[in-house]
Amino acid sequence: MLNQTGIPTKDQVHSRFPSKIALIRPKAILECYEDIPCNPCSTSCPFDAIMIGENINVQPKLITDKCTGCGLCVPSCPGLAIVIAQVKEDKAVFKIPYEFLPMPKTGEKWHGVNRSGEVICEAEINQVLLSKKQDHTAVVTVSVPEQFLYDFVTIRVKR
Repeated sequence: MLNQTGIPTKDQVHSRFPSKIALIRPKAILECYEDIPCNPCSTSCPFDAIMIGENINVQPKLITDKCTGCGLCVPSCPGLAIVIAQVKEDKAVFKIPYEFLPMPKTGEKWHGVNRSGEVICEAEINQVLLSKKQDHTAVVTVSVPEQFLYDFVTIRVKR
């Protein structure tokens, strides 16, 4: 499916998430589905929670127990393929990379979008972080209903 449409299957997506019990604390979700020469995620992690190994072409693997959900890996990924996810009460809270204008603002309600580009829910913007170190990639914290934990991937401004 990925090779034909560019969209991962539900099984592929689920394979990148740790258990819901682990998501009581924030954890990185590495949606890197192909072997390519890339390693900024592993070199940016101060906790050695992302492993690639000697072959830089291998897909990264998360060591869930080491991941603190700090989010330093999110803006480091050139493919924007990393988010931080956490389940809090009845919400899925994500830290996502964002590089478009207009930039969201804390407190706004935007559309939540799935991997096919379809609007699936309302997303509340909780925080927007952008620093010179992040090289124009903002890290936006958003909350969506928990039922969209495995479907949500990004935001789109409401018009």
